[in-house]
Amino acid sequence: MADYDGRTALVVVDVQNDFAHPDGSLYVDGAAGAIARTNEEIARALEGGALVAYSQDWHPEHTPHFAQDGGVWPVHGVAGSWGAELHADLAIAEGAPRVRKGADGSDGYSAFSQRDPRSGEQEATELQALLHDRGVERVVITGLATDYCVKETALDSCRLGFATTVIAEAISAVNLEPGDGERALAAIREAGATIE
Repeated sequence: MADYDGRTALVVVDVQNDFAHPDGSLYVDGAAGAIARTNEEIARALEGGALVAYSQDWHPEHTPHFAQDGGVWPVHGVAGSWGAELHADLAIAEGAPRVRKGADGSDGYSAFSQRDPRSGEQEATELQALLHDRGVERVVITGLATDYCVKETALDSCRLGFATTVIAEAISAVNLEPGDGERALAAIREAGATIE
């Protein structure tokens, strides 16, 4: 079980209506279980004095990320929309930071970085600086979806030198292709993260 203290951050990835609610445009099967388990981790993190941070897709209405504009995904996580809101069942820690990604039309898979879909150029979100300012050394990750935003957040976390743990019961995969979720977990392990 992940230990929480002042040098640990729980990063809750993209538990938004479009992914977590059955009416969402990219609903992830198993989201309800992931939310329930995430809420347990939030309670434990707060009790241990850890930072809790939430990430959100926060896209414009048109972006090369969306199928309507040449990308692969249905419209989702549009800034200010119902779909972009954090799910009502998710526990929200008072004063917790929210890292919003993809606002400029970039691909915002990782909570730590976003990538220009045309040039491939990457830039950091504010999450890394936020964690460094708090003296965070360990990152625990929950949320949606295993094979995209959770995976990319975990890979970035390892790359940036954080001791990284992903809570298996607090994530769920899209599985566009059968086995995507399992392949994502393998990649996360290979990068040096612990899957609990």
